[in-house]
Amino acid sequence: MSESRTVSVQGVAEADLPTPGREQGAAVGTPTWWVWLAAWPVTAVFVLSNAATPLYVVWQRDIGFSKGTLTVVFAFYIVGLLGSLLVSGVVSDRLGRKPVLLPALGLAVAACAIFATASSVAALIVARLFTGIAVGAVVSAGMAAVTDVAGPARKRLAALLASCAMVFGAGLGPLLAGVLSETAPGPTVTVFVVEAVLLATAVFAVLRMPVRRPAAPAKGAWIRVPGVPRGNGLQLALGIAVFAPGITATSFVLSLGPSLLSGLLGTTSRIVAGAMAFVMFLTATAVQFAVQKLRRRTILMAGAVSTTLAMVTLIAAVHASSVPVLVASALLAGAGQGMGQLGGLSLLNSAVPPRRLAEANAALNVGGYVPAGLLPVSAGYLSDSVGLTDGATVFGVVLLVLAVAGGLIVAGSRGRLPETT
Repeated sequence: MSESRTVSVQGVAEADLPTPGREQGAAVGTPTWWVWLAAWPVTAVFVLSNAATPLYVVWQRDIGFSKGTLTVVFAFYIVGLLGSLLVSGVVSDRLGRKPVLLPALGLAVAACAIFATASSVAALIVARLFTGIAVGAVVSAGMAAVTDVAGPARKRLAALLASCAMVFGAGLGPLLAGVLSETAPGPTVTVFVVEAVLLATAVFAVLRMPVRRPAAPAKGAWIRVPGVPRGNGLQLALGIAVFAPGITATSFVLSLGPSLLSGLLGTTSRIVAGAMAFVMFLTATAVQFAVQKLRRRTILMAGAVSTTLAMVTLIAAVHASSVPVLVASALLAGAGQGMGQLGGLSLLNSAVPPRRLAEANAALNVGGYVPAGLLPVSAGYLSDSVGLTDGATVFGVVLLVLAVAGGLIVAGSRGRLPETT
């Protein structure tokens, strides 16, 4: 389907859709169900983002690699994501959401094929790299597309659905992988076949999505570190201050959580590892619905507190060898990411014009994923040297300090933020 072609959707008049000269996605009158459906591609790609998490123990057994190598494989996802964010936000704001989302979905399908046939660390690295590129596209163009479809009157709903689509998909992936790998043939194959089908439905949703290519002329470099318009730096900084520690905490659980479970519980059950990741992100989803009507500053402060408590309980869990405390840490980490993400996206949606929104979303995620890639990798290699308990403790202390600092930054912004979400 041509991006410039008029899209006809039941219940949406042509006059309600974006036209040349209007800001991208001014979808007045678009049915609410389309706003929900616009979030589906984000969910589908994020299912892939963490689907490999419970399967690493299988690949470690079959291929043979250390915890340090495991975190490097995980980090190549971050490399692909950050590289994608340097391009996808700007391209999406200039050419439209579909020219970014459709290739990203195709790359995600290719990653499924590579994962399903992987027999080496190199194959896992390529699959994770492709996954990261696809995720980078959907966190910028995909989340902005949800806002475009929602229109100016439903920015709060758009921020909520875009954020929840991300964390729900991130949790659903490892749960599906854990269950299917234990109950279906081909422990490292079946989940990626199922995911390819989900991605195919996301392609159809993008093709029918009622958004158009923007008419604004291109300005500046096409590849650059994403940013926000002048005057919106505070919103971006506050979002990163809380979102970055939160997503770093959940990234640690995803990369080294199965190893911690194995050490604490003596089990390599992929269902248990997948279930822990799922409940972590289910908490991240549920907490956003619970706090959506609170003040933005309150949401961000609560996110910082939650991540701080997550690190306190992580340190306690590894020293007490307590699985319940470890699960509590994962739940608190999920809540911290969820609230940091919702608060950050809500601030950007409220202040950044649609023509720069995808780039702003990319900037928020760059700020979050840089520490989410570096710190868990460092913790993985440190754990190989000094042991998992000491490695996790050092990680917990460092991230606790960052979470407290984020909370203090938000506290210092009193009086400078809009008070409603």
